Amino acid sequence: MKALPTKTNRLHALDALRGIMMLLGIVLHSALTYSVTPHGDAWSIKDPNSTSLATDFLVLLIHTFRMPLFFMVAGFFGALLFYERSALKMIKNRFSRIVLPFIVFLSLLWPVIVFAFGYTHGVFLAKPKPLKHALRMLSSIQDFIPKSTSHLWFLYYLMLITIATVLIALLLRTLPILKIKTKAVFKAILKNPLIRIISLATIVGLLLKVFGSSMVATSVSLVPDYHTFSYYFIFYLLGWLVYASKEPLTLFVKYSWLTTGLAVVFSIAEGLIITAYNLNPSGNSNLLIAFSAIIVSLFIFGLTGLFVRYASTHSPKLRYISDASYWVYLIHLPITVLIPAALANLSLPALIKFFIVILVTGVICFVSYHYLVRNTFIGKFLNGKRFPLKAVQD
Repeated sequence: MKALPTKTNRLHALDALRGIMMLLGIVLHSALTYSVTPHGDAWSIKDPNSTSLATDFLVLLIHTFRMPLFFMVAGFFGALLFYERSALKMIKNRFSRIVLPFIVFLSLLWPVIVFAFGYTHGVFLAKPKPLKHALRMLSSIQDFIPKSTSHLWFLYYLMLITIATVLIALLLRTLPILKIKTKAVFKAILKNPLIRIISLATIVGLLLKVFGSSMVATSVSLVPDYHTFSYYFIFYLLGWLVYASKEPLTLFVKYSWLTTGLAVVFSIAEGLIITAYNLNPSGNSNLLIAFSAIIVSLFIFGLTGLFVRYASTHSPKLRYISDASYWVYLIHLPITVLIPAALANLSLPALIKFFIVILVTGVICFVSYHYLVRNTFIGKFLNGKRFPLKAVQD
């Protein structure tokens, strides 16, 4: 009789890491409105009276590690479902947790997002009737149909990357020797802290050099972008292989403070170089490509190690944040767009406005989660089950 796979206990550290990375979306999108660097159509609003280079650095820093870490964790949990349940059950789970929320929330939020950007844009341009300006952007049925993936782009690529990885995993089942050798090589790399950082940085650096950019711009197009797909596929595959290697996550704990500290130092150095030499943060500079590859690799292993070190035991507060993070991320974008309009005419420094946007958005998102989502059918739709209003105790 075939032995059933051992079920992995709940990985509180990775749950918390995934949740925090999602919540950093509020910080990132709040910062964009007050950054000095123009972001074109990717973020079309900018407070004309309040900007700060500090928010530019924050955007660059968070963009460097946030989504790579998210995809790494997603790859780990994807492999867990694939190997501990089955390919079919894993696909069903990902369909209900990723595909359906993507379709439902993109459809519902699209007109809200269009209105939010239109209204705040009108306020910033001092248009006499910003509300009318925003409503004109929703004057026909076609305007209610999503034209991009917006901030849900990561769900779109998570779907595509999951499909690709499952196909590869199924193929490797027919090539057991290749599968065994791949695991053996990866296990050897994973055990050495320096080798694993150098290996990941080399792969990322080579890919960025092929792309001709030190930064992969987020594609929100409904047409898949191979740069975005390839870049995040690396980190998803890393998480998948970490699980498949069966090496303990405690491997990342050693030197995690040092690794994270070096990532911050390199990030500051990169920011200073960009500012001093007026470089394009996403240009084809070999120096910036090297910095980007090293920084993301240091953050991947450093932050994972810190979460494994400090968040591996159950914490009701962290569990609550993890449970809420999906809903919070899904609905936060139009709120971070609209609040700056209310602050536009206030004589406040950019950083103060930035913190107000984060605070108000966070309060609205978490209160709505607690009373409208957590113990309702929406919570079950997003997280697979309803949770009690209080934080989970076990």
